[in-house]
Amino acid sequence: MSDRDCAKEIQEFQEIIDNYDNIVFFGGAGVSTESGIPDFRSVDGLYNQKYDYPPEEILSHTFYVRKPKEFFRFYRDKLIIKGVEPNAAHKKLAELEKAGKLRAVITQNIDGLHQAAGSKEVLELHGSTLRNYCEKCGESYDIDYVADPSNDGPEGYPVCKKCGGSIKPDVVLYEEGLNMNTMQKSVEYISNAQVLIIGGTSLAVYPAAGLIDYFKGDKLVVINMAPTSRDAHADLVIPERIGKVFDAIKVH
Repeated sequence: MSDRDCAKEIQEFQEIIDNYDNIVFFGGAGVSTESGIPDFRSVDGLYNQKYDYPPEEILSHTFYVRKPKEFFRFYRDKLIIKGVEPNAAHKKLAELEKAGKLRAVITQNIDGLHQAAGSKEVLELHGSTLRNYCEKCGESYDIDYVADPSNDGPEGYPVCKKCGGSIKPDVVLYEEGLNMNTMQKSVEYISNAQVLIIGGTSLAVYPAAGLIDYFKGDKLVVINMAPTSRDAHADLVIPERIGKVFDAIKVH
């Protein structure tokens, strides 16, 4: 898309934001790539890198249980990313919420950047790397504890300092179900929204992507570099970097 065309689309997006105050944002990995967090499914993403095991297998519940040491070696190397900051998209979404325009952010990301930018109502469909818990006694641990190998037990993975139980990141692995309370709240927000903005997601991950089916509102906006399955149904499609698009938006 040319800059001229992009400007036209962004102006239309601005008008939608100006005219509505019940907006919901549904986002994926593309929202965080501009903060330096790799996209799992891009050409350079995790799924196209080489490991002893495929990433899909490593990030499964079965692998976590059977080979926790290998799981945490990968997890620490690829999913615990420090020093990243919210980008223009995260910040503008927080501003829209504060201004009473945006009701909720529903995200497939696990990096906590929406909260870091100031968003309050964030529904994390796939959990967060910032939260971890002991599977034996329930004690909570932060990301720094899990990232530090000195907190590993003799088997080579992090253990609880209180009871010695294994510590699991509060992220949804393959073979695990999504949190039903989070799903239900997401359905309610999307069902009641006047505007749904889909950003930075290929809409390839289910059941999360299926939440879009509940939208019955006025305007569906898709902001994504690559085509998605919802483009044909959208009122506005902007094939541009999401940070660039949101950076151009004014919050009144």
